[in-house]
Amino acid sequence: MSYLAVQRGCILIRTLIDIYIFILIIDVIISYIPQYKSHPICVRIKQLSDYTCGPVRRMLPEMDIPFDISPMIVILFLKIFVAVF
Repeated sequence: MSYLAVQRGCILIRTLIDIYIFILIIDVIISYIPQYKSHPICVRIKQLSDYTCGPVRRMLPEMDIPFDISPMIVILFLKIFVAVF
């Protein structure tokens, strides 16, 4: 496999991770706007973000804070993965 193909593969993976981080940020914003939670696009965004945030939520202990920190943890891990990759 040529170096160019590997480089393009890395760029593709980084782009997909950046798009997923954008989806996570949109989900956080939507969670504070209750009238849009039942919109089909918002439901799909929630499903996509729950794919990684759900397991993180289950691993975190119960906390008395008014917001969900699992998207921040997922974004942190994705950014570390991109930096190493």
